[in-house]
Amino acid sequence: MTSSVARHYHTLLAKHYTWMFGIPFRAKVDEQRRVLQSLGVEAGKHGTALDLGSGPGFQSIALADLGFERVIAVDTSQELLNELNSQKGDLPIETALADLRDFDQLLAHRPVEAIVCMGDTLTHLDSAQDVTGVFAKALRVLQPAGLLVLTFRDLSAELTGLDRFLAIRSDDDRIMTCMLEYRPDIVIVNDLVHVRDSSGWTLHKSSYSKLRLRPDALASELTGLGLTVRKNGPYGGMRALVAEK
Repeated sequence: MTSSVARHYHTLLAKHYTWMFGIPFRAKVDEQRRVLQSLGVEAGKHGTALDLGSGPGFQSIALADLGFERVIAVDTSQELLNELNSQKGDLPIETALADLRDFDQLLAHRPVEAIVCMGDTLTHLDSAQDVTGVFAKALRVLQPAGLLVLTFRDLSAELTGLDRFLAIRSDDDRIMTCMLEYRPDIVIVNDLVHVRDSSGWTLHKSSYSKLRLRPDALASELTGLGLTVRKNGPYGGMRALVAEK
């Protein structure tokens, strides 16, 4: 994972991450459980799942709720993993402060039943070659009929002019906006957060880059590796790709 992403989360985004969704933590977990079920992860008795780029654990807790006996939550933000640990209760979730590109080193050669990489995590990788590496490792560690579930923002179409400025969320004491700068293979994301305290408003700002991933090209790559693509389409403002071994 690029150092600019880890720095961005540490210096700015982690402390605002859960807030920016605008709903209670448990409601977000319930939403993600429904999303996972709609993408083919059924409730039942399951083995091990990996949550790559888990953040505070919306998908990790949802996976445990769906019956996985072991969930490994991987993220580069200790702040977000701390939040997950405070929310998970007695659920069988292990947290790992690690680069998602190294997830295979966390498994001790045990196969996994599901790998999820949701939100915009996949776009945080440094290069298309890194994405290919993650796919190849997923193929190796998934058990037969295991699922790879991906959601990410489709940045292949360029926004221009004022459309590059996005309102994320605001309340009485916080305002978050985002400005996008497009390059051929990446988008530079500039996050601006105004925070009000007793002395007035203070601007906090940071930036990082995201890959401009092309969904159909990723689907073809998964097929070329020998995975069966079960879904490739828009989903709730994101793009969803689901592949089965």
